[in-house]
Amino acid sequence: MAVQDITTYTYQDTFSLSVVQFEKACVVNKPEQVDSYTIYWIKEGKGTYHIDFEEYTFDGNIIFFLSPGQVFSVSSEKIKEAYKLSFQRDFYCIQTHDKEISCNGVLFNNVYDTPFVVPKPKDIQRLSLILEDLIEEFNNENSGQYDMLQTYLKQFIIHSVRVKKEDFVVKEETETKLYKDFSVLVEQNFKQMHSVSAYADRLGISPKSITKHFQKLGTTTPSDFIKNRIILEAKRQLLYSEQSVKEIAFDLGFNDPAYFTRFFTKAIQKSPLNFKAEHKK
Repeated sequence: MAVQDITTYTYQDTFSLSVVQFEKACVVNKPEQVDSYTIYWIKEGKGTYHIDFEEYTFDGNIIFFLSPGQVFSVSSEKIKEAYKLSFQRDFYCIQTHDKEISCNGVLFNNVYDTPFVVPKPKDIQRLSLILEDLIEEFNNENSGQYDMLQTYLKQFIIHSVRVKKEDFVVKEETETKLYKDFSVLVEQNFKQMHSVSAYADRLGISPKSITKHFQKLGTTTPSDFIKNRIILEAKRQLLYSEQSVKEIAFDLGFNDPAYFTRFFTKAIQKSPLNFKAEHKK
């Protein structure tokens, strides 16, 4: 968040809430890699953000959700009121709680969909109350503070999942379960598993069934889904690691660096070195 003079509440360096309540125009062009789960609620303001090399322009109320490893930058913003919630896995594990709140692959760890929700007036009121409770609890050092803070964070996330499902008309869970299971599995294994058949074996179904399911949802093909995730990680590592193209190729499961270079170049019409040079200017 490209802002200054903010009020920040913290709990043991694992959970924090920052509050911005003033109007300021600013520009931050240098992308940064997110190192914690982060929620940006722009309650009043406008701007343009770049998340994983995609541009998102907003004017008004919007909530962004970022996961560790994602690339974030601000092209422009003018913020009057905003909040930033940031937490480590040690404080609240998305994967552990996913069966309860269904946010993994929906709000977080989801590089395949829009990373934001747009709350309605009734949602704004509810989320604002949760933030008020959070601030009060940050200032309360009595016993049980960790549990109370985690509970309020969980409420904020659950309500955001509900907003997401309303905003984007998410299909019935039975229809999207395979898509979500596939996407989560890809997120966990894309460096080692590159074929649809490998994921189909893990899911206990045929590759053709996965392809038909994706067609029914009107989304990209399963093979492109996997390819896009590999390309995204390659972009991140090219810009934010000191590894050579050869080392990145091996890290992403390619035995032949030359094949990786052809794979990357075909996908974005630029070689890995050209991509890196262009973004390092």
